[in-house]
Amino acid sequence: MDGFFGEPVRTRRLPRRRTKRARDAHMRNERALHLAGFRRVAGIDEVGRGSLAGPVVAAAVVLPERHRIKGIRDSKILTRARREALYELILDRAEAVGVGCVEVEVIDRINILQATKLAMRQALGHMAEPPDHLLIDALSLRDVPLPQRAIIDGDAISGSIAAASIVAKVTRDRICDEFDGRYPAYGFARNKGYATRRHWDAIMAEGPCEWHRRSFAPVRLMLAGTQLPLDLEFEFLDEADIDAADLDGSASDTAELEPRALADDAD
Repeated sequence: MDGFFGEPVRTRRLPRRRTKRARDAHMRNERALHLAGFRRVAGIDEVGRGSLAGPVVAAAVVLPERHRIKGIRDSKILTRARREALYELILDRAEAVGVGCVEVEVIDRINILQATKLAMRQALGHMAEPPDHLLIDALSLRDVPLPQRAIIDGDAISGSIAAASIVAKVTRDRICDEFDGRYPAYGFARNKGYATRRHWDAIMAEGPCEWHRRSFAPVRLMLAGTQLPLDLEFEFLDEADIDAADLDGSASDTAELEPRALADDAD
């Protein structure tokens, strides 16, 4: 594939991983915190951090310990229909739910990591009652004065974090559907703003739209009229994998991964 100025851009498709049986996320972390005296344990997760376009969305969810919702697990290994059904059950049975959304303009101004944390703080601020402990997928919110625990792969382990990932994912997917109608050339309903081959081809043909993140290197270089580096390498997602239900936990991480050379975000 030729780059924006005619230079070849190396591409590499992410390999499919072998399937293993997925299990529901458990409530052991929440149960231990309840025994320690905490009553409102919120799980927090985000969606859209690695996307080329669109907002980053975060959700915070407080589940009852015996929520009796079957199938709560990392949102990326669920079909869209199953996520939608679980989303409704979570809103109905959760003790509290909050959602935060940080738009492209803010992402470009403060960087994607800080925008992710801002979305998480917004989600907490939108809860009807504040939690007394946080479980966060792989991040910490140092400026939030609450006890908290960062859990690696939390959306595959903690029921509350998995529920938050489902709420955030459904919310963001619906936003992508809306913007697909405004900018049909880019296929946002299919790719959710991530770096698929067809999405990148559309950017090359049409140029970026206002929903693309200017702080991400390829978009920034295009708009500046700067020649793309010859060694620029992309790891394209398969559109079928973005909503696939047959991915294992490690493979599903690619749906939220920032493609190499696609993001410049200082911590």
